[in-house]
Amino acid sequence: MGKDIPPAPAPRPPEQVRNVALVGRAGAGKTTLAEALLAATGAVARAGRVEDGTTCLDAEEVEIRQQRSVSLGVAAVEHSGHRLTLLDTPGSPDFVGELRAGLRAADAALFVVSAVSGVDAGTVALWEECAAVGLPRAVVLTQLDRPRADADDAVRSCQLMLGEGVHPLHLLDRGPDGAVRGLLSLLEPHVETGAGGSPDADRLRGELIEGIIGESEDETLMERYLAGEELSVADLVADLETAVARGHFHPVLCVAPLAGVGVTELLDLLVAAFPCPAEHGCPPVTRPDGSPAPPLACDPAGPLVAEVVRTTTDPYVGRVSLVRVFSGTLRPDTAVHVSGHGMADRGHPDHDADERIGALSSPLGAALRPVAACPAGDICAVSRLATAETGDTLSEPGDPRLVPPWQLPVPQLPVAVEAASRTDEDRLATALARLVAEDPTVRLDRRGDTGQLLLWCVGEAHAEVLLDRLRTRHGVSVTTVPVRVPLVETLRGPGRVTGRHVKQSGGHGQYAVVVVEGEPGPPGSGIVFDQRIVGGTVPTQFHGSVEKGIRAQAQRGVDADRPVVDIRVTLVDGKAHSVDSSDAAFQAAGALALRELVAAVGTRVLEPWCEVAVRVPGEHVGAVMSDLSSRRARVTGTEAEPDRDLTTVRAEVPEAELLQYPGVLRSLTHGTGSFERRPLRYEPAPAAAVPA
Repeated sequence: MGKDIPPAPAPRPPEQVRNVALVGRAGAGKTTLAEALLAATGAVARAGRVEDGTTCLDAEEVEIRQQRSVSLGVAAVEHSGHRLTLLDTPGSPDFVGELRAGLRAADAALFVVSAVSGVDAGTVALWEECAAVGLPRAVVLTQLDRPRADADDAVRSCQLMLGEGVHPLHLLDRGPDGAVRGLLSLLEPHVETGAGGSPDADRLRGELIEGIIGESEDETLMERYLAGEELSVADLVADLETAVARGHFHPVLCVAPLAGVGVTELLDLLVAAFPCPAEHGCPPVTRPDGSPAPPLACDPAGPLVAEVVRTTTDPYVGRVSLVRVFSGTLRPDTAVHVSGHGMADRGHPDHDADERIGALSSPLGAALRPVAACPAGDICAVSRLATAETGDTLSEPGDPRLVPPWQLPVPQLPVAVEAASRTDEDRLATALARLVAEDPTVRLDRRGDTGQLLLWCVGEAHAEVLLDRLRTRHGVSVTTVPVRVPLVETLRGPGRVTGRHVKQSGGHGQYAVVVVEGEPGPPGSGIVFDQRIVGGTVPTQFHGSVEKGIRAQAQRGVDADRPVVDIRVTLVDGKAHSVDSSDAAFQAAGALALRELVAAVGTRVLEPWCEVAVRVPGEHVGAVMSDLSSRRARVTGTEAEPDRDLTTVRAEVPEAELLQYPGVLRSLTHGTGSFERRPLRYEPAPAAAVPA
């Protein structure tokens, strides 16, 4: 541990713990705000700058180079006798897995909104996602000192876009030059109308107080307020915590991190008004076999139940697991039971095993500070968990439990990778396995039809970071090649041909003659083989040999190495020799017959189609449907969700048109659209889609 890094905050009871995720669009100022909070609590000597690559929470080489967060940054600090864990989440939709890991570990979310750009559709989508899981939320306006910053307009944007219950707690106090020099609390009874440049102070204060006491359990507060009694700040702050914890009241704070304005007020609010782990509650649990288990309480003395919310690989320490403890107390060098959910389609099969954990640490960005224990409600880093992956549950070996997984997007962007050298090829499988264990939004697929190794990613930025991590974290270089769409062929029409395999070279020869009839079959029917031999011209023992030869040739393809599919081939006649006929000869004759059949009637090239479900806000439906039409898609229907202003567009689309679709959809919908696909069938491909 470096000499400038303070020791980890001491473990606290759940009532004195706050776990807060910083959420918002890319560029809103989350990391800058987090740095200011770290500096204000003494966790770092001075706040780092994103532009200089000196921030505590963006420690990866790719984050420093790109000047943006691509992974979850975690830092535990102390303030007013409380332990605060800040979870700085990436703002790009490509890293939604890191975002949801942060939300899983947190008990409340702090939405960081730029006073310059306000709330966008992506922020609204994140807001609704937090609302769906019952996560309490507050808003912080940042970048107040930038040109074109307008706090009043940003507050109105929050109230308009984020819905009811959004109320500012402060007004800005600006100096003669317009610079922000402080905050004026709307909870105070004597905020002058017009203070801070706002003509609406009285109205805003009234709405704020009514919002707080509307959530209060003390029914006399509303009566006292309506009777004209001046409520004290202490009365209001006590009920502010209740209002925020219930998830219906969302205070707005103003912070100018670089000037230090509002930082202390924000820390005080986190302590005074944000829910502790006991208030937020624990997720439901089952036994690993799915049978019910007793509900959990956030009790350090209860049964151990914790979840791995993130996995990384350190070149010196090895695998490091970020763990949120929901119940019980996690201690170093003890045995735990690891239960995995089993996402076999993404390379995460079911697994249950007992392991002995290593040291426990409290994270401060990339620095790990040792701790003696991690009680319920807290978050720590665990070393030497060899089999645990992101999303796994840790529990007592004699009383295993399983926490339900959080929802993750299915990656839809395929990237074909190849090892850059023979040395890289030897290490590639191990590196990819570690990559999949670290990031549950990644899927690895070796396609049998094209032979390509595909890394399925959420988006282009996600793919770029994964390839960078392969090189820098795992020491493996790969090259990317174009993704090949598996084209196939079928017969254009019916035909009858003869396959003749006759060779004499001294001794036993090879003799097999087959006559077959072929025709196209229904889509998806595969290779159907039949026989109508009369008189035993081809002995029964060779019928299977003919079929085997036809199937092998169909799999290899004929002219362009494209498999031949969906045909019906019937063996109708042939000739055999009592000495020179054999299984191998009739396999060769069957293969030759298929080649002759293709030459005689020709083929049609088929391409794979997929069924897609595209989910977008209502305002983008027209643009999405127009774009789908340009991709040769057939729209089959729409389903509206009026409560959330979302529409699902269902369509059938050629797979080739979906290779870059994640980025296109993100651009069309400003990051708010998503889609899923499933293979449908093969259909005739236009000439332009067939390689020369």
